[in-house]
Amino acid sequence: MVRQPARHKKHGRGSPAWIVTFADLATLLLTFFILLLSFAEMDVEKYRAMANSMTVALGGTPVLSDLPGGQPVSVIATEPAPVAPTEAESNIEDQPELIDERADGEAPTKISGGIIDLASSLIQELEQEVASGDLSVNYDEEQVIIRFAEDAAFRSGEAQIKPEMLPIIERVVEVLSYCSGDVMVAGYTDDRPISSGRYRSNWDLSAARAVSVVHELVLNREVPAERVVAAGRAETNPLVPNDTAENRARNRRVEIAIRNPECDENMPVGEMPVEILP
Repeated sequence: MVRQPARHKKHGRGSPAWIVTFADLATLLLTFFILLLSFAEMDVEKYRAMANSMTVALGGTPVLSDLPGGQPVSVIATEPAPVAPTEAESNIEDQPELIDERADGEAPTKISGGIIDLASSLIQELEQEVASGDLSVNYDEEQVIIRFAEDAAFRSGEAQIKPEMLPIIERVVEVLSYCSGDVMVAGYTDDRPISSGRYRSNWDLSAARAVSVVHELVLNREVPAERVVAAGRAETNPLVPNDTAENRARNRRVEIAIRNPECDENMPVGEMPVEILP
């Protein structure tokens, strides 16, 4: 008779196979968070605040901070949220602050009443031309500058003033007749060499344009000739770098600068000018 091999009975059930993987994963996660905690900076006050919250929730005694008076700390922000400005306040903040330097009191720069009066009157008289970009009126603490764009006043490579610009210069003369002060007329070009056979260089062209404007200023003798000086500046003192066609066009200009003007009190004066020289 053949004997059957003895079978060993298993007592109880073993752990499922996935528990080992789960235990390894939990251990790795615990190690990861421990590393994160070791790299982080401990904020003592926040730690005490959290401990205080937990203690209070469990019915214990609040944790006191090191602040004067030993007050419990809190992680809840108590600072009120900023209030959004009203529409009226926003409009006030966006508007530039214009200061009449003639008034008493402190101001960033001291600008004489003559400069303010002349700039205001010119802007009032030449409002349409300023809006179209044919010219601009600027001022600083020493002078008022009327700046004519080349394309509005001259043809390319020429020094003769365009006929449509002559009435505008006459209106400038009318305003200047109310004010004293030296008048400097300067012509400017860009940095490209001139290709005209009439003018040897940009110096010749810029000087010729300045002389053309001076001739119109003193033609009717409302502006005394001894007050006026013409200068050709060529490509010096550019308003912007001569690196694009638009910038070169801005640099080609004629400027009339009236230094330290004093104006007649009967001169019509408009509102404060809004553009100041940098």
